[in-house]
Amino acid sequence: MYRVFEALDELVTIVEEARGVPMTASCVVPRGDVLELLDDVRDALPAEIDDAQDVLDKRDDLIHAARKEAGETVAGANAEAERTIAEATDEAERILADARARAEQMLADAHDQADRTVAAGQAEYQNLTDRSRAESERMIQAGRDAYDRAIEDGRAEQARLVAQTEVVQAAHAESARIVDEAHAEADRQRADCDAYVDGKLAEFSELLATTLRTVDSGRNHLRSPANLPSSSGRPTLYDYQV
Repeated sequence: MYRVFEALDELVTIVEEARGVPMTASCVVPRGDVLELLDDVRDALPAEIDDAQDVLDKRDDLIHAARKEAGETVAGANAEAERTIAEATDEAERILADARARAEQMLADAHDQADRTVAAGQAEYQNLTDRSRAESERMIQAGRDAYDRAIEDGRAEQARLVAQTEVVQAAHAESARIVDEAHAEADRQRADCDAYVDGKLAEFSELLATTLRTVDSGRNHLRSPANLPSSSGRPTLYDYQV
């Protein structure tokens, strides 16, 4: 490699010391000496430079091949990305459809449960109402019967006392007392009947309020984000008992 720099220095010296051509910037140099120095430079250049020149000569082919390979790689990557996105989209749509179907099924089950609960409450209400009405009628009838018996007893006693002239005053007082007691007993039995009916209606009112709270709780569970499908793929179960 040192010989290359030495030959280049000699070439520079030859050109600097060469005789110039009048009226031009050219000069006259000894051809043989210059060619000999150039041969020395060629021989002194390492083989790697020649290989580098070959690489430079093939640069366009290499760049074209690299660009082609890069284009094919990018196209393949784009195709793979589109396929992956399409598969992910299909999977997401399937999961969403499954979640929607499960939510609709859960909502339908909740509606059925609510309908059954309301129907049971209405049946219980009707049963309580019928029983309360029957009990009320029975107690009212019993009160009337007792009242009628008391009236009859009072009238009989009154008639007996009236028959006894010496105790007419006492008979009238006793008759009035018996009639008052009969009225009081009838009023008491009627009040007991009303209290019994009111208690039964209060029990049914509490049962109906509990049923409505159960239905509202179930609906609120269905509307909350927690009803979305869990990571295990199983729908969330709810306890609708209050």
